[in-house]
Amino acid sequence: MKTLLIADDAEVDRRILEEILRNRYNVVSVSGGKQAIQVISKNLKELAGIVMDVRMPDTSGIQVLELLQKQKISTRIPVIMVSGDASPESERICYQKGAADFIRKPYEKTVVGYRVARSLELYEKRAGLEEKIAEQTKVLRKQYLVLQKQEENLRENNNNIIDVVCAMVEFRNLESGNHLKRIKGFTQILGTTIMRNYPEYGLTPHRVEVITQASAMHDIGKITVPDAILLKPGRLTPEEFDLMKSHTTRGCELVKMLADIQDKEYYETSYDICRHHHEKYDGRGYPDGLKGEEISIAAQLVSMADIYDALVSERVYKAAIPPSKAYEMIRNGEAGIFSTKMLTSFELSRIELEDFASRTVAEDQQEDGGNPLMN
Repeated sequence: MKTLLIADDAEVDRRILEEILRNRYNVVSVSGGKQAIQVISKNLKELAGIVMDVRMPDTSGIQVLELLQKQKISTRIPVIMVSGDASPESERICYQKGAADFIRKPYEKTVVGYRVARSLELYEKRAGLEEKIAEQTKVLRKQYLVLQKQEENLRENNNNIIDVVCAMVEFRNLESGNHLKRIKGFTQILGTTIMRNYPEYGLTPHRVEVITQASAMHDIGKITVPDAILLKPGRLTPEEFDLMKSHTTRGCELVKMLADIQDKEYYETSYDICRHHHEKYDGRGYPDGLKGEEISIAAQLVSMADIYDALVSERVYKAAIPPSKAYEMIRNGEAGIFSTKMLTSFELSRIELEDFASRTVAEDQQEDGGNPLMN
């Protein structure tokens, strides 16, 4: 049987409540607020509810109610306040202090029994619901951790797939591994700057990371280009250049082959970058002749990163250009047209880009010194 505390200094009223409630509850009665506090303190776990008079001489019911609210006990145990005061102000104060219900004197047996039972039932249901929510939250948290781990594994697999495939392209293209490192580094630096200064592009740290990893796939189509064209030190003929340009669309066909083993976001971003990193903001690029913001921010970022790397790095057909000169060429439009936002971000990123370029180009030179194929 549930235990119910009755606190009322008026003995007659207290006896009436005992008579009404004793058949359904184990009733404990006290005649004042201080006694009520002592009983609540000693029997907190056993109490199912409290019926308490608003006005008591030693410590009022309102004072006890305030204490219970402060200790958050009234959120777990229903407190039903009783009073002979007919003013709505008394009732309002009780509800503000955390009372579950308010019953006016004189008592009507059926009403008192029903309202006390209803308050206890509502609190029991709420407690049960909170317990279920806590259990479900615990389960969901475990599931979230599992999904988070799976996502990390999937992201790592995506990166491994990209690195392996692109390393094959770089090996055939006689580029150092630092080419991919620079493309990723430049893309991340520029992407982070865009994210901070142009929120309209909707970039987040996660999205910048995806674009950075996918940027390594930009030239995967070059694996289909004949060596005589890919490694030609001189200027390409129009026919050869057309074949070289096909690395964008052919690369997309190769990316499609990885669709089943890649995360959807990585796949779509890789495909977009592979196809559109040679599009130009003025519409003079290839293969689709996209113009302006028709070109995704991912493709715009990789386009600038690729051009900057081509300028500051040594290639079979050219010597490396100093970063300061490469900066001026891009700013002046000598290396293609970019949006004002991209150029501003390029300017804001200049020091970071040049530092990164200097470090990786120096690494290239150290590696080339011991490689007979590069001498």
